[in-house]
Amino acid sequence: MAKLFRAAIMGPPGSGKGTISKRIAQSFGLQYLSSGHFLRESVATNTEAGVPVMTYIERSMLVPDHVMTRLMLPRLEQLRGQSWLLDGFPRTLAQAQALNSLYQLDLVISLNIPYETLKERLSDRWIHPASGRVYNMGFNPPRVQGKDDITGEPLIQHDDDKPEALMARLRHYKDVAKPVIDLYKSQGILHSFSGTETDRIWPYINSLLSTKMHIQPSNVFQTQTP
Repeated sequence: MAKLFRAAIMGPPGSGKGTISKRIAQSFGLQYLSSGHFLRESVATNTEAGVPVMTYIERSMLVPDHVMTRLMLPRLEQLRGQSWLLDGFPRTLAQAQALNSLYQLDLVISLNIPYETLKERLSDRWIHPASGRVYNMGFNPPRVQGKDDITGEPLIQHDDDKPEALMARLRHYKDVAKPVIDLYKSQGILHSFSGTETDRIWPYINSLLSTKMHIQPSNVFQTQTP
């Protein structure tokens, strides 16, 4: 039986985590576990863990550590026999320590994207709230302007994606992420990637994972996306 492989990806808003995560999942067969997806699902199905989540989302507040760990760790327990990639969890040192109590990660990817690139991407970003589908007017626009491709429902732009709020978001991300990054660096599993284009960063991530998982590198995903 192949050795299980557990990884996480970190990066500020607009860094391309979702795009890269989906490429990793498709190329290397890892289960893609998005904390955002689990948050939306828990609210939609009105689970016990989802009730407190709704309170924070309605107030546009960050979901606190104890609520996130209560939501995520049981899901990971259900996937004990699978290899996976986490996106959006752990965000904080407390979440990372809670995760460490269950699993030792094999690899953590950290994306470092310049502020101007993030600002440009997020100013063009529109979202379908119910599903979390993300559109970008520059490279991935909806078929009908302002409408979700699947449901036809309206798209929105988050207030905190607007330039005036972005700097505060990035500053908060750096403050919260630094101790998490330091923890994984001390464990020797952190790998950082810098750049302005996902398609230029991807080959290096692809090569790293190929080496770590002893899999032949994939040459797919040549389209230009951020």
